[in-house]
Amino acid sequence: MIKFSIVIPSFNEGVNIRNIIKEINFFLSDKYTYEIIVVDDASSDKSVILDELLKLSKLIKIIKHKRNLGQSQSILSGIKESIYENIITIDADGQNNPKDIESLINIYINNNLSLVCGVRLKRKDNFLKILSSKIANKIRMNILNDNCVDTGCSLKIFKKKIFLKLPFFDGIHRFIPALYLAYNSKMEFIAVDHRPRITGKSNYGNIDRAIKGIIDIFRVKKIINEIKNNN
Repeated sequence: MIKFSIVIPSFNEGVNIRNIIKEINFFLSDKYTYEIIVVDDASSDKSVILDELLKLSKLIKIIKHKRNLGQSQSILSGIKESIYENIITIDADGQNNPKDIESLINIYINNNLSLVCGVRLKRKDNFLKILSSKIANKIRMNILNDNCVDTGCSLKIFKKKIFLKLPFFDGIHRFIPALYLAYNSKMEFIAVDHRPRITGKSNYGNIDRAIKGIIDIFRVKKIINEIKNNN
């Protein structure tokens, strides 16, 4: 039976994080062995008081950053504290549907893969966010040839040991497919649900981050070349 650690980076998602954890446990608790790691990225809303989450499940761990470090660092913090070798990442805002996790797991196991990425085909975001994402994705695919049309989708399952080999930088979570390909990893992309945000506002992901992501492409290109030269 597969065991996995679910890492949830959270910034000012006080209401949403409770709901997403309840949904995860509803869909997975009687089928799999797992832990949930919530990384509070120095939230200023009520999600700083995350101890109440521990009452939802004995499977939950809470990591609290003293200052806001961003989504990539939050994911890394969670992975470093994980006890299992298979990592699942999911957003805290509730737009990813935990029901899709089982589909990712089945493909991951049955095909002996190192990475399975969700792809949001019908995004429920505003026009500017969708447009900036499409532009960044198009540029990235043309340069890195990673074949991923939606690298910004947080819903993924992957092998921890490969992720921890990668040289860390802020924004690395947007380049996981390209970096795993550098290690000749087998991967697949599958369509997943994307839901409207019910409460709060988008904290990770805007046009400024899209521009930074385009700049980071060239950093990743250099990293990929170094990996290939050393293997």
